[in-house]
Amino acid sequence: MRSAKTLILAAILAIASHLPALAQEQSEPPMTYERIGRILAAIDPELQPQGNGFQLVIAGVPMIVVTDPAADRMRAMVRIGPAGAMDEALMQRMLQANFDAVLDARYAVAGGQIWSVFIHPLSPLETRQFVSGLTQTVVAAQSFGTSFTGGGVQFGGGDSSALQQELIEQLQKKGIPL
Repeated sequence: MRSAKTLILAAILAIASHLPALAQEQSEPPMTYERIGRILAAIDPELQPQGNGFQLVIAGVPMIVVTDPAADRMRAMVRIGPAGAMDEALMQRMLQANFDAVLDARYAVAGGQIWSVFIHPLSPLETRQFVSGLTQTVVAAQSFGTSFTGGGVQFGGGDSSALQQELIEQLQKKGIPL
């Protein structure tokens, strides 16, 4: 069963992909700071521009989006928590999820913090890719420590599917219907 936050994120993706001023059916102009700002304002009307980026909230999750036009890069980030609390097993699970489960988002460690991030070249980024990356970043942050997922189909050949199936079986043994 999908959580309310996951449904909200799916609705944001659907709405943003239908905004005619933001996503044209044929080809889109290069992504810019200004276009990102318009997309983010459609998602969160309380968007806060800050320098070359933005602060916003998606499904109750604070996010920072930074652009670097000179390097033609952008980065969306959600802080998960202190990295010092991570043991070796959690670090390994996080890296396994980077391989197969969080899709275009990634888990990262910087500044003593664990982050969920979406990093992409700026100019070729399309509106639908951007909104999908934001959604995956939020879902990856929400699922850190549990299912470690970006919310979509997983890449085959990794460890996450088997580990998630093992968790389901453990819960079923405890009498939790799934």
